[in-house]
Amino acid sequence: MFKSIANAFKTPAIRKKILITLLLIVIFRIGCYISIPFVDIINIQASATTTSVEDLINIISGGAFSRLSIFAMSITPYITSSIIVQLLAMIIPALEKMTRDEGERGRKKIDRITKLITVVLASVEALGIYFSYRNQSIFVQEGVLTAFVVVLSLVAGSMLLVWVGDKISSKGIGNGISLLIFSGIVSQLPAAITTLYDRVMPEGVFSTSGLVTVILIVLGVLLLITGVVFVQLAERRIPVQYSKKVVGRKMMGAQNTHIPIKPAMANVMPIIFASSFMTFPAMVIELFVDDIANKTGFLRGLYNLSIATYSSTSVSWPFTIANAIVYLLLIIGFTYFYTYATFNPAEVSNTIKQNGGFIPGIRAGKPTTEYLSSVLSKITLFGAVFLALLAILPMLARGTGFNTAFSGTSLLIIVGVAIELGDQLQSQLVMRHYKGFLRK
Repeated sequence: MFKSIANAFKTPAIRKKILITLLLIVIFRIGCYISIPFVDIINIQASATTTSVEDLINIISGGAFSRLSIFAMSITPYITSSIIVQLLAMIIPALEKMTRDEGERGRKKIDRITKLITVVLASVEALGIYFSYRNQSIFVQEGVLTAFVVVLSLVAGSMLLVWVGDKISSKGIGNGISLLIFSGIVSQLPAAITTLYDRVMPEGVFSTSGLVTVILIVLGVLLLITGVVFVQLAERRIPVQYSKKVVGRKMMGAQNTHIPIKPAMANVMPIIFASSFMTFPAMVIELFVDDIANKTGFLRGLYNLSIATYSSTSVSWPFTIANAIVYLLLIIGFTYFYTYATFNPAEVSNTIKQNGGFIPGIRAGKPTTEYLSSVLSKITLFGAVFLALLAILPMLARGTGFNTAFSGTSLLIIVGVAIELGDQLQSQLVMRHYKGFLRK
């Protein structure tokens, strides 16, 4: 890996892409510390809370949400918009045609629609943030002008990050949106390490129990990283054979290949979607109910159920267990949904049949579709359970100093983006150093 990075800096074209990527990430990190107008920095620090809603957004924004900076919403509106467009493409024929039949032109249309929906979602979320903080003396003054400037600043910041992500994808190295989330999570590692140090040396006094806890946390993180790498790189290879056939005046020889099926084909998207679904009631309640902590009854119970998994506050175990069960089922359901949305066994079977191929021991056509569906279902179940355990890990580790930067979801994003970035870097090097068959 280090050798690949050294070789990349020796290649001018790749070095330029790396420097552009780093520059855009630096712009993102600087923006995380620029507060929006009319915000009282002292009051926002004094009233900082640790609810699941804020922790969830803070993970992606790299701490920008807790500072109420121009990048407070990060790229979450764009992610939600992408999910909505993917869902609509499955039920609206016109959108499906854009994604499948119109190539680059269709992709640009889909991207334009996604960004328009992003503006709408960002405006709604910015209004929610304004009304949520308005009663907490966060803004130095209230009124229509303050609301307009706050909403405009948040929406502009979110759309600027979408532009930065696009530029990283087109001019730099890696997927821009993934890298922004990656850099936001990595930026919290120094604070996480400081938290671990404070457990070992509370108030400057060495603590044996704290040291044991830190060692267990580090071992747990290493075990998690190993598991994530294994699941990210694992794949079931289904062999496919193609018989000889005549193309024009040539006889094309038989060839053997395989279909790779990964356990975590949906990556971290099921966790993000399930988290948004679970925390949505809490977000609505926080917007319209004042002082929910002192309330009782149905709303308080629904709020506790919604935040139980990620909340660092005191939530009774019945709510935590119920939340974990619902959360696990949602992640499994969304994992199956996204996997079958990206890998259609019927389409793959038809493609194999049309090209004169077959899976050894399986007849072409419907039997191949059933076989692929069976294999995909079993492998996806393993990946879905693994994702669910990673997501629920913060609940199990609550009270041990297990920082959000070390949580299973964060590690999954970090490792996944790192592997993807390494593969792209390697492919860029191979492409530029491949001499071809005409050169000796």
